[in-house]
Amino acid sequence: MDKLFDVAFQFSPFGGVRSVLEHGGGNVNDTYIVEGEGRSRFIMQRINTRVFKRPERIIENMVAIDKHMESKRHIIEKLGHRRWEIPTVLHARTGKPFFVDSDNGFWRAISFIEGASAPTKIQNSKHAREAGFALGFFQFLISDMNIKFLHDTLPGFHVTPEYVWHYHEVLQKSVRPENTAEVRYCKKIVADRAVWANVLENARERGDLLLRPIHGDPKTANIMIDNANGESVALIDLDTVKPGLVHYDLGDCVRSCCNPLGEETTKFEDVRFDVSLARDILNGYLSVAKDFFTSSDYEYVFDCMRLIAFELGVRFFADYLEGDVYFKVKHPLHNLHRAMVQFKLMESIEAQETEIRSIISDVGGRK
Repeated sequence: MDKLFDVAFQFSPFGGVRSVLEHGGGNVNDTYIVEGEGRSRFIMQRINTRVFKRPERIIENMVAIDKHMESKRHIIEKLGHRRWEIPTVLHARTGKPFFVDSDNGFWRAISFIEGASAPTKIQNSKHAREAGFALGFFQFLISDMNIKFLHDTLPGFHVTPEYVWHYHEVLQKSVRPENTAEVRYCKKIVADRAVWANVLENARERGDLLLRPIHGDPKTANIMIDNANGESVALIDLDTVKPGLVHYDLGDCVRSCCNPLGEETTKFEDVRFDVSLARDILNGYLSVAKDFFTSSDYEYVFDCMRLIAFELGVRFFADYLEGDVYFKVKHPLHNLHRAMVQFKLMESIEAQETEIRSIISDVGGRK
């Protein structure tokens, strides 16, 4: 604990540190909330350098995003009554926007957004619309940013065919010899859809979809909601900001928000995709995303919903087979169970394709 206080002191703007407490439930980094003198608070994180090999590039991306969004302050002000916050990177006493401890632990700190929280599950229809608005507005603010100014902090991240390729590589040398019904189910899901996994990347190669700045992980728990009025106020956790396809963001947001049972359930047969919440999310998203969406972008909205659930399922399943080297787990079957949830969610999306495509056409005004 003394070490945590020592690191927190490096970022504390007022010198003293009153408390350092674990915060959130992230799968990759270690996150803490720090309270300094005068009741000031900020978020402090130890970056997982096994995952992020060049952690300084995360910080450089965040600083670049901060700067670009600040240049759009006049647009944010046009929201009128609506509040929108830009998480700010804090500098350490060394003058750098990060700190490396004596054990080579890489730390960063960002401003704390007061009066807001990030529920891990969608609470109601308004929450869903606000989640969609948050993603659309975030993407809108950075849509004209030159992607040459952003590092690819995780090469291959959200490139579905590469995850499938990695899965097949892992399968050949898996440390898990089990052949349970769950394992057989997951293997069949991947085998049946491996070729289709190229759908968005093929569209990008044809020029139908364009590389743009993306958030990379816009799940429910990364969307801050004002505690007083229920409106979205920020998108946080910018580690995965990089050049990519906005459809990966949209698919991930919908996947996360439209699963009422959440990602940690073990009631696999009860997992379903809530199409009414999907309509709410798309209404909120396209209310701002329509300003940068192309006609081709609309054509791949259903595909991205289905694809990201599949992609995350492949990632969880491959990590299970590899011995849990990427995602944090609470028990030996955790990643297998996570994979089951995502694959069941994908099947629910597929079963409701006609209705979902109708909603996309309706909300997008493309009948």
